[in-house]
Amino acid sequence: MNQTTNSILMIRPVAFRMNEQTAVNNYYQKVLENTTPSTVNAKAQNEFDAFVEKLRKVGVNVIVVEDTLDPDTPDSIFPNNWISFHENGDVTLYPMFAENRRAERREDILDVLEDKGFVINEIMDYTSAEEDGFFLEGTGSIVLDRDNGKAYCALSPRADEELFIEFCEDFDLAPVIFEAYQTVKGERKHMYHTNVMMCIAETFAVVCADCIDDKQERKMVLDNLKADGKDIILVTEDQVNNFAGNMLQVKGKDDKRYLVMSNSAYQSLTKSQIHKIEEHCEILHANLDTIEACGGGSARCMMAEVFLPLQ
Repeated sequence: MNQTTNSILMIRPVAFRMNEQTAVNNYYQKVLENTTPSTVNAKAQNEFDAFVEKLRKVGVNVIVVEDTLDPDTPDSIFPNNWISFHENGDVTLYPMFAENRRAERREDILDVLEDKGFVINEIMDYTSAEEDGFFLEGTGSIVLDRDNGKAYCALSPRADEELFIEFCEDFDLAPVIFEAYQTVKGERKHMYHTNVMMCIAETFAVVCADCIDDKQERKMVLDNLKADGKDIILVTEDQVNNFAGNMLQVKGKDDKRYLVMSNSAYQSLTKSQIHKIEEHCEILHANLDTIEACGGGSARCMMAEVFLPLQ
């Protein structure tokens, strides 16, 4: 199994704003004072376009699909939460916590990928779990180590344990389950997505071990990564607040690897952390300030990796 891909699906926003339905447990979202919705969306579009250009410049195959004004989907810029694409031709659809995020699921996106020569064999649909109030938000909730057949999941209101285990059984993955927390106004609260505090690349992993309060769980997560030969690069909770866990390794031209992150994530890293990452691959970073502030998500959330086979 490949851990990285050259093809990425991204959704260009048309009505991006802070989503009041996700803000209840995404503590990274902020209201930007003295800005109109159209200004926020225009800034987000500019950041999006510049980010896509940077990725394409190094040879990443970015498939951009425009969002639609109707239905109202303020978080459509983060497609990795509702869909994932697998090497065997499976497409997975996930149950979403926020009602207005469920409308992000669009069948026409599958047509776009098929038109580009990708093969879709089967659709694995877990969305009926929404009716019972259980959620599992794609590669936001699940961080995959495809190469080693493992899936990491920090349980939260958006990541149900039984549903995660069912997913792992369906995809023949070994589950690594733990709880991750962040400090919000002096209280420890569940982190809304696993991919905010960890990123698994081919030869290394970026992890905030401080977010895993239970010592045994922390040791188990780190032991799993070490057993698979990953060079572990630890980041602090403060760095996670700057989206330093929300990174993704991709392939550019000539199979060159890049670790993709935002400017704020990059600027929060120490020289030695940057050096450790650069021992494995180059870093590509882009300004995503508006998207991070209003959306509470960063570079990794914006990219849905396409591992589907080509015709």
